Amino acid sequence: MIPPSTPAFAPTPDPLTPARDITHAHFQAGDQIIVIKGVAGRELWGDSLRVVAPSWHTPTDEDGWRLYDATGGAQSYITAHPRYLVHLTRRCPDCLIHLRAMENHLLPKHRDPHALIDCGWYTTTALGQLVHVADARGDR
Repeated sequence: MIPPSTPAFAPTPDPLTPARDITHAHFQAGDQIIVIKGVAGRELWGDSLRVVAPSWHTPTDEDGWRLYDATGGAQSYITAHPRYLVHLTRRCPDCLIHLRAMENHLLPKHRDPHALIDCGWYTTTALGQLVHVADARGDR
């Protein structure tokens, strides 16, 4: 059994997030969101953040959002592409469809009810930008 505070790293392909077609306008300053990172027991888990302000997302050369982590974390602010985000405080159809697809994709692959699995999809660049492995470029 893996202690709850120590996520296991389990590289798992993510065909859903890189193909997600979500616009910058889908999110607004003040929205509470989650960035799905893996599975905890039999549920999805990730980082809960608040959308703060528009910000250019250098790894994708597209409009992104500046996000605030109220718990502090390794750093309080990061920049992310909108397709990485899922609403927590609003039950919008696009985010609910994406969440359901993520559950259908991930939960059957990770069945241990006690495991905390980090699928290894995200890293933070030296510029403080959250980047999905599918968007990572060697020049940044």
